[in-house]
Amino acid sequence: QVQLVESGGGVVQPGGSLRLSCAAAGNIYSIAVMCWHRQAPGKERELVADMIRGGSPNYADSVKGRFTISRDTAKNTVYLQMNSLKPEDTAVYYCKADGVLVRGEGWDRPRGGWGQGTQVTVSS
Repeated sequence: QVQLVESGGGVVQPGGSLRLSCAAAGNIYSIAVMCWHRQAPGKERELVADMIRGGSPNYADSVKGRFTISRDTAKNTVYLQMNSLKPEDTAVYYCKADGVLVRGEGWDRPRGGWGQGTQVTVSS
């Protein structure tokens, strides 16, 4: 598993914004897919957004038009810009990487991993 470190969560009022960051650590050559999931208490973890390397982003219907996923390929980092936040966006947000190629391990040994999660609370 590849180590992913998340940051940027916090408490915000409805209508506010937050930007989450997730950086993959290690001697990484490339990451095929990076995505964001979220899980609210008592709910299943759900996919929020994903983006393949060199591709276009995809979003859950619940966040379309409000959230933006982006990647800094050189830094092995994925971001989630969250605007117009609603109370129902409250959850722990997890980043995930798949198809991670690590230098020295060959291209036939892709890795993956999850971030530790960061809490986003939207409340007045």
